[in-house]
Amino acid sequence: MNIAVLVSGGGTNLQALIDYQALHADCPYRIVCVIADTKKAFALERASKADIPTSIVSPVAVLGAERAAAASKEEKRIAVSDAALAVARTHGADAIVLAGWLTVLSGKIITEYSGRIVNLHPALLPKFGGVGMWGHHVHEAVLAAGEKESGCTVHLVDAGCDTGRILVQKRVPVLSDDTPETLYARIAPHEHEAMIEGVIALSKLL
Repeated sequence: MNIAVLVSGGGTNLQALIDYQALHADCPYRIVCVIADTKKAFALERASKADIPTSIVSPVAVLGAERAAAASKEEKRIAVSDAALAVARTHGADAIVLAGWLTVLSGKIITEYSGRIVNLHPALLPKFGGVGMWGHHVHEAVLAAGEKESGCTVHLVDAGCDTGRILVQKRVPVLSDDTPETLYARIAPHEHEAMIEGVIALSKLL
C-alpha cells in the first residue's frame, strides 16, 4: 500500500512510520510522499533525510500571498485539500495518513479517498474530538473534565471532524497531578505504536 503522509509539525509519528518501514522487510506500506501545510514543519526535514519526496501545500504556496490573505477559512481548506489530493495522485498514493496534520480536509479528497484516510487523534474518541480539539487543547479539556484515563485514537476520516470508524486505541491513566504536558508525555509513545498499527489495519481493509 503506497501512502502519502500529511504533516504540520515535528513529525515524530512520521518518523515512527519511516523507522518501521526501514526495519521490517514485510512492512505492508510504503511512504511515497510527505505533504505539509506549512513550510515550517520539521517533518519535512525528516522526510528529506529518508529520501522521501516532499511538497508544501500551505495557503500561500497554493494561492499566492495576496489571494491567501483575502480567502476565507473554507476557501483555504479547499485549496490546501485539492493541492494535497493532486500531490497524492501524482505519487500514486493508495491511502492517506494524517500524522499531526492540522488543516481540516474538505472537498474532493474526502470522496476520492473515502475509506482510505486515517487520522491520529490525541484522545479516546468519541470523547474530546471535533473542531478546536487538537494538541494541548485536547489534554487541557481531558484534565478539566476530571477524566480517569486518556490516550489516543487512529480512525478513518469521513466528512465530519474526528467522527470516522475507530481502528486502534491506546489508553493511559490520568494522574491526579497531571498537567497537559505530563499527560501528553505519557501518551506520546503510544501514539507512535497506534500510528503504525492503524496504518497496518488500513492496509488490511484495502
